[in-house]
Amino acid sequence: MTRNESEQRIVASANGEGFRPYDRYGTPIKGLSWLPLRFDAETGMGSFLIRFEPGAASLPHEHGGVEEFVILDGFLIDADGRRFDTGDVVSFPPGSRHHSTAPEGCTLAVFLRGRNRLLGS
Repeated sequence: MTRNESEQRIVASANGEGFRPYDRYGTPIKGLSWLPLRFDAETGMGSFLIRFEPGAASLPHEHGGVEEFVILDGFLIDADGRRFDTGDVVSFPPGSRHHSTAPEGCTLAVFLRGRNRLLGS
């Protein structure tokens, strides 16, 4: 099989180049940064990496489609107190609501299939 160089690329490097403030909802969220891989803001579909600095939290939101993520390093505590550790693969169905905190910081690979809606806005 021949490799087509134009079809593949390194989208994230080990040194963290390319991450930017997490501004998916407009205003950047303190302590969060992200690196879109293939992501369509209009549909909310695609994938990205997200980093939580120690103590950072996501905003409460509702899933318009399936959200799945893999904990690449660190751990998250979800709104219901459940802990997600490095290596865990987590799936939230459409209509689910939550937010998460990273007491010691963490990095996730996120896969979305629909837009999220902020709660309380």
